[in-house]
Amino acid sequence: MTFSTVDISFPADLLVQIDEIAGIESRTRDVLVSDAVKMYIERKDEWQKSFTIGQKIGLDLDISENDIMNEIKAYRKETTQ
Repeated sequence: MTFSTVDISFPADLLVQIDEIAGIESRTRDVLVSDAVKMYIERKDEWQKSFTIGQKIGLDLDISENDIMNEIKAYRKETTQ
């Protein structure tokens, strides 16, 4: 794997938190921030996959976001009475 160096600025209080966590976990700042970015990207990818699946199901069932919202509102109304 090829690595590149980048300069990143953090607010001082965030950098303190990064250093504290890195110390507790016996990791360097670089590894901690790199792992955090990887986790962020993985989560975004998973959310995107979920939305894509939801859109496909909506198209297959011929339902819209509005239909879903109406069902949620109706359910909440039923369960709060």
